[in-house]
Amino acid sequence: GMTRMERDPLGELPVPADALWGIQTERARQNFPISQLLPLAPFVDAVIWIKKAAALTHKQTGRLDAKRADAIVQAADEVLAGQHRHQFVVDPYQAGAGTSHHMNANEVLANRANELLGGKRGDYAPVHPNDHVNMAQSTAMTRLAQAFLSKGKEFDTIVKSGRTHLQDATPIRLGQEFAAYGRTIERNRDRIVQSADGLRDLGIGGTAVGTGLNAEPQYPALMVKQLRAITTLELREGSDRVQLMQSLGDATAFAGALRTYATDLGKIASDLRLLASGPRTGLAEITLPPVQPGSSIMPGKVNPSIPEMVNMVCYQALGNDVTIAAAAEAGQLELNVMMPVIAHNLLFTMHLLTNASAVLAERCVEGIAADRAQCEHWLERSPALVTALAPKIGYAEAAKLAKEAVAKNVTVRQLVMEKGVLKGKDLEEVLDLLAMTELGVPGQRK
Repeated sequence: GMTRMERDPLGELPVPADALWGIQTERARQNFPISQLLPLAPFVDAVIWIKKAAALTHKQTGRLDAKRADAIVQAADEVLAGQHRHQFVVDPYQAGAGTSHHMNANEVLANRANELLGGKRGDYAPVHPNDHVNMAQSTAMTRLAQAFLSKGKEFDTIVKSGRTHLQDATPIRLGQEFAAYGRTIERNRDRIVQSADGLRDLGIGGTAVGTGLNAEPQYPALMVKQLRAITTLELREGSDRVQLMQSLGDATAFAGALRTYATDLGKIASDLRLLASGPRTGLAEITLPPVQPGSSIMPGKVNPSIPEMVNMVCYQALGNDVTIAAAAEAGQLELNVMMPVIAHNLLFTMHLLTNASAVLAERCVEGIAADRAQCEHWLERSPALVTALAPKIGYAEAAKLAKEAVAKNVTVRQLVMEKGVLKGKDLEEVLDLLAMTELGVPGQRK
């Protein structure tokens, strides 16, 4: 197609005539044909927020005239409203420190600002990407928790067999299992919020190595004020810009909280698949809402498709965290140059976990049904019920009963009655299945 010639310190290069990006972005396009991925939308938003705030700040200090500043702000607002998104084209795997993506944003805003002022793409007058745009510069979980907690209340009277080591264990209420899932999600939500607090500290104004060379003294505070207004986030001016330039520990800590959530969420998804296994040859204590046919070969088969998706998302999140941790360690001296891959993986993880959590709540958990009869069936057959007898007859005798019940294929209750180990009220109190799900010793409660 048609091109225009642009020049930078390395020489001339043709750029697509209709592109809002310029020569430095075009060099990055040619230098980094790595993943064929585009920058994630939140990453674009974050950089454009900074550019808008910078233009407003420099307008306020007088360093940037109102005409240029207003044009940059208007161009930024267009991008934030969803326009020109196809103009952000640099692969996430790019030059260190994100310079290529940074210049992509600078060039797009400069070219669009010049158009708004009557100029042409590629002329960079009156707005220049470096001199003006880059002047001195970089709850889905709550619904899921509530869905599990709601099911916890709904299922609270259903007593079932607990399982440890994938073997029969003492009774538990299905509602207790689901309420625990909900509280696990809540604890992870709170942990993520807490870990995100360090990300509020901005090293803005540190310029090259964190010392602030070429930035006006009032620039950092004014930038934070503008960014707070633009983003509605409680952002702060970092107390040590050199430290924030050197270390990406805050991002790593936040990624670690997301990793912990991914491990817990993946475990819960696996539990749902086990509890719903069957419907005739598995546990089948719960039924998941059917969302699609499960097989092109076996008619009528329905699979736990949503929890399976969640498991895959969680595995990807764990891999992303490994990348983030390795990249955060690899920053040498005054600058961590691995920022692009850290930002990409961090945002990718947030995007995946947010969407997966919302889908799990909406298309799975909120529609789960319990099979009370199946829960009671497995519980009565569990040899682990002898645990309640141990305080009365001793551990060794209780173990013998468990083995005999399995060998004879009878229930513990049947065997106890047959042998006359306990009778009448004593038997009813000790083998009170609901009472076994609460704190205390069976048969000794008041």
